[in-house]
Amino acid sequence: MAAKGSAAGSGRSGPVDLGPVRPVAVSRLSELVAEQIRDFIVSEDLAENTRLPSERDLAVRFGASRPTVSQALRTLSLMGLVEIRPGSGAYVVHRPDRSMTASVSLMLELDKESVAELAELRLWLETIGVQEAVRRGAGGDLTEVRAAFERLKDGAGSASAWIAADTVFHATVVRRSGNPFLASIYESVHTAVIRYEYDPWIQSEKVPAWLKPSAAAKLIAIHEPIMQALEQGDEEAALEAVLRHHEVMLDHLQRRGSRK
Repeated sequence: MAAKGSAAGSGRSGPVDLGPVRPVAVSRLSELVAEQIRDFIVSEDLAENTRLPSERDLAVRFGASRPTVSQALRTLSLMGLVEIRPGSGAYVVHRPDRSMTASVSLMLELDKESVAELAELRLWLETIGVQEAVRRGAGGDLTEVRAAFERLKDGAGSASAWIAADTVFHATVVRRSGNPFLASIYESVHTAVIRYEYDPWIQSEKVPAWLKPSAAAKLIAIHEPIMQALEQGDEEAALEAVLRHHEVMLDHLQRRGSRK
């Protein structure tokens, strides 16, 4: 009697033929190295502004090529964990914590057409976060948010500095809500969205038009109203500013998608 299951149905037994072996893509390797560098930052308890080992040393440590390490550092930059300073190296910006970034990114990888829906989820989460941040910020200490905004302004004109500072600013605003679970979910969704938005930069350091130095003023102009609304305790203005930022991000995502 034939055995039960697919093998019986096909008249064959033994392991399924997986087809020809395919090499692992460099982008996948870079994501693995990025995770290893994240773990290194945690295990070594590296503080903010600590300079990471050189790309060459990291390549030796993790058994990877320098281009792969370079991609990994750019991935960590857009996650707001490191800042790449040309001619100086990569520096820790924010210590990583546990998040769902990998799971959310995998969902997007399996269905890239869903990026608009994921961006919409990001908007919903940031809307909740900024509402609570405004309410808590009335008469409160906004030092951390102001510092994040100043970092953002200082990063304008440099793709690597801006991408890291942008993530830090938005994450800091949502963390101001006081809900660590909301903040963690938001950071995971935000990171997945901008990984898609800046994938050409990760892969080949190709800087999108909206990150060119000539566009720096426009970038600041869509973030400044968020900071001003928090300082003024104006919830309606904060929501309008977040929505405006979302609309600009959607435009970037559409332009990114049209170049695939």
